[in-house]
Amino acid sequence: MLDAVLANMRVNGHIAGCGMISQYNLEKPVGVFNLMNIIKKQSKMQGFIAGSYYHLYPKLLEMILPHIKEKKVVYVEDIFEGLESAPLALIGLFSGRNVGKQVVLIAKE
Repeated sequence: MLDAVLANMRVNGHIAGCGMISQYNLEKPVGVFNLMNIIKKQSKMQGFIAGSYYHLYPKLLEMILPHIKEKKVVYVEDIFEGLESAPLALIGLFSGRNVGKQVVLIAKE
């Protein structure tokens, strides 16, 4: 996916990298083949760990919840129903099959 992003960057664009769960258990991580686009587009790429910003979480909620309620920000959940489907949900999570937040719905209460 990063190859597609790099090919479509604006000049002086920024890329934030976090997560990459589909890479966690690979014996040989997948590489990037068009890294030259960072130079061509004069882009900046920086990784971050979400936990480093946990202290800002209350401020995020204060800012984002009104936008979610007004449907200005929409999030995607990939929902599997039932505890028996949890193994498939995890396999999808680690293989990159899911889109958005992976959820296993145990009970509708």
